[in-house]
Amino acid sequence: MSFDVVFNYILKRTGAGVGAGLEGFRALLARLENPQDHYKIVHVAGTNGKGSVSTLMAAALSAAGYKTGLFVSPHLVSPVERIQIDGENISRQAFSKAVLDVFQEEEEELNFFEILTAAALLYFARQKVQYVVLETGLGGRKDPTNVCTPVACLITSIGLDHTQYLGSSLVQIAFEKAGIIKPNVPVFAGEMALSAREVLRKTAKERNAPLHFVKEGEPFSVSSYDFYHNQTVLHTPDNQAWPLHTLGARQAVNACLVYQVAKALNLPDKALKKAFQTVNLPGRFEVISTEKNTWVLDGAHNPQAIEGLMKFWQQAPFGENSALLCGFMKDKDYKKMLSLLCPHFKYIFITVPPSARGADEADIRAALPKGVKVTFEPDWRQAMRLVKEFPCVLCTGSFYLAGAVRGQIAK
Repeated sequence: MSFDVVFNYILKRTGAGVGAGLEGFRALLARLENPQDHYKIVHVAGTNGKGSVSTLMAAALSAAGYKTGLFVSPHLVSPVERIQIDGENISRQAFSKAVLDVFQEEEEELNFFEILTAAALLYFARQKVQYVVLETGLGGRKDPTNVCTPVACLITSIGLDHTQYLGSSLVQIAFEKAGIIKPNVPVFAGEMALSAREVLRKTAKERNAPLHFVKEGEPFSVSSYDFYHNQTVLHTPDNQAWPLHTLGARQAVNACLVYQVAKALNLPDKALKKAFQTVNLPGRFEVISTEKNTWVLDGAHNPQAIEGLMKFWQQAPFGENSALLCGFMKDKDYKKMLSLLCPHFKYIFITVPPSARGADEADIRAALPKGVKVTFEPDWRQAMRLVKEFPCVLCTGSFYLAGAVRGQIAK
């Protein structure tokens, strides 16, 4: 069965309210001989930053000489990006085989993310990896990745996102993210509101899990940004320079988190430096220059991420004549995101991301701030053609849109 047929079939299983659930998923893995027990796992949750942290962490483990698997979501251009070993995507053939082998053991109907998680865990076991960096899909407590017993947990940030599933307050969302904390397993958490911190403290204490809150300066602070080469220069308190091959206001905190976990796992500084210099984080304030213009792609898709993006955008050298190309999912707070984005741009183009969940023109028009003029073009390819006349374009609001645009630029 071809890759396209397999992936299109599992796409039909999309839906947060369906699936086998944790107990059913554990039973499936037991029938697959518990592949998650064949390697060490670093488990990563958080509202924003978990993809960046997961990728950096996996790169550090690989640079230290460990055969390392990485499971992340969503993908930008191809589904094979979700399952990697030492920075290399799974092949389309191996992806299809792993999924079909999962179906062979299916008793309760699995949902899309359960299928992908099981396929990834199975593939990593067959490839005899030593470590896996495992990113949660939604929340943490009920997430299918939460069947593992990790050697370390990371919770990058807590913000308001997926509120229809995780709760409408930071305390409720923090409770769901804290669900990945395991007895006696160290937890490393990024900067977050006091109310969220208290939830993590309470959960960690109940489970006797050492908890470390990590902030910028431990040990890295930003020294400078090179916007045209996707690079941040970090400095340590003793004035060592650590180049990081990515941009973004939160990347210093992400680097600090990875550093602290790496120290706990006894990874050498040499491996971390190599990982920081070579890691590739597409769709995270990624600057791509073409003959005609410069594209900045960022998958920010909730108000917390957009707010951070706009603060960082004001430091960028791209000028007032930049255009905004954005699109959103229906289940996101695009009204708040638009209120944060629109004041920074004179030229605003809004489209529909390539997803059945994309917000359409009627949704967007009702959410626009008063007095804001926009050009709405539902076809994202045509929207790309419209904005190509501008010297710089920021594309944001959805990983689906950023990924589609990135794939088109590469052609």
